[in-house]
Amino acid sequence: MSVKTWRAHPLDLTILEILQKKGGMTDEELFNMLKEDYEGLGFGALNKTLMKMEVQGKVYVSSLTKGKRRVEATQRKEQTR
Repeated sequence: MSVKTWRAHPLDLTILEILQKKGGMTDEELFNMLKEDYEGLGFGALNKTLMKMEVQGKVYVSSLTKGKRRVEATQRKEQTR
C-alpha cells in the first residue's frame, strides 16, 4: 500500500526557482532536473503545471520544434550586488 504525503515545496515554486537560477531551458531538461526530487512526476503532470503557471503569467512556454518547447520565467529575480 502506497502512502502519499504532502511535499514541503510545491512543484510550481521549484520550477520557478530553477528557471530563475538557470534561465530558459527546454521542457525535457526541466523534466530531467525535476524527476530527481519528485520521484512520481510524469511528463503529463509537468505539462499541466506549466500550463497553469503560463495562465498565471509566471512562465512563458514557446515551441522550438515538433515535440520540444522552451520554458522561461517571465520575471527574473533582481541580482544583488
